[in-house]
Amino acid sequence: MHPVITCLRHKGIAALLAVSRLVHRATGGRRPKFLFSENAAAEFVGSKVKIVSEDETSVTIAKYKPDGTIDPGEFRILTTTDLHLDTKSPLTRGGSAADRNNRSIRMLVRQIKRLKPDLVILTGDVNQSDFQQIDAVQLSLLFEKLGVYWAYAFGNHETREEKGYYKYLMYQGFRYGPHCLCRFGDPALFGYGNFAIHVKNGENSLSKSLFLFDSGRDIQPERCAEYGLPSDQEGYDFLKREQIDWYLREVEKTKRQYGDVRTIAYMHIPVPEYGEVFEGDEEQGFVPSGKAEVLYGAQHESVGCSPYNSGFFDAAAGEGSLQAVFSGHDHVNDFCALYRGVYLVYSQGGGYNTYSMEDRKGWNERDCHYGVTLTTLLPDGNLQITPERYADLPAENA
Repeated sequence: MHPVITCLRHKGIAALLAVSRLVHRATGGRRPKFLFSENAAAEFVGSKVKIVSEDETSVTIAKYKPDGTIDPGEFRILTTTDLHLDTKSPLTRGGSAADRNNRSIRMLVRQIKRLKPDLVILTGDVNQSDFQQIDAVQLSLLFEKLGVYWAYAFGNHETREEKGYYKYLMYQGFRYGPHCLCRFGDPALFGYGNFAIHVKNGENSLSKSLFLFDSGRDIQPERCAEYGLPSDQEGYDFLKREQIDWYLREVEKTKRQYGDVRTIAYMHIPVPEYGEVFEGDEEQGFVPSGKAEVLYGAQHESVGCSPYNSGFFDAAAGEGSLQAVFSGHDHVNDFCALYRGVYLVYSQGGGYNTYSMEDRKGWNERDCHYGVTLTTLLPDGNLQITPERYADLPAENA
């Protein structure tokens, strides 16, 4: 994938960002508009996490105590989604698109500084401006400034390619700094970024295995015959058979090394099982279906899953290791529910450039879902999942 050209391109982007920071300071923060990283007050947070081992399909990490031993205690994961960093927006509220970009990043950084997560996972539709390649490197440098480990799962808006060079460049841009845990994954799989993060809680034991997936964009015509779909089938994409098979193989391999393991899956487009939690429609509203235990949140729009169920949930839940699925995509759905023993979670979305309940129903901003989700991996193997809304943060000048 043209490694020399890619390296030179990213070095050039980093140099451009360095010059842009000087211009930003000289203009009192007015120019350039795309430099969201400089407006975020991203002081160093730091991390007790270290990379234990890595390859192109997985990375193993652990949190360490001051004495150099692995910390078997709590491990905190912050997720957010759908920041929709963009150069233009149909929205008219809250200033320009650039102003809303800056605010989205600033609020995310405030939550990172407050919650001090061990890992941040972004589940797509974050990086979609006219400066995507610049923004990818800029996002990486932002996390380097924070000193926090992070990972990224592609959404449906970043790029229209399934596996092209432009998409490769963007993903490599995320990987520019050493705190990015992203791995390209098996090249035989659909897309980029199908990989595992294994979190150790002892020398020979895992707390969790986290699986990130590229859930695609739209159903492509060439996939219809392969999956027995109508030739004109439309709709959002789905996890492919090779991705599901890879997950099952990786779980089995991990079990052979560490014994029983529980897994969490992260992707942008929700699996169809999210549609089992509530029933109703957007006109009349949604109510719990009785098929799942709703732990918090609500559904305000139809689940934006694929019309085709490729079977990931059945395969993963049937295997027995799957503990939770985190998705984004549907901006005004924010529920967490327990369905067939698995948590189905919409990460809180942090983007002020997107449609929201302000636009849909005229809600006050304080009542909307902007925020992040904090998942704590507990020492007993359970999960504690908490929505952390931006509206609940103290005033910035407090």
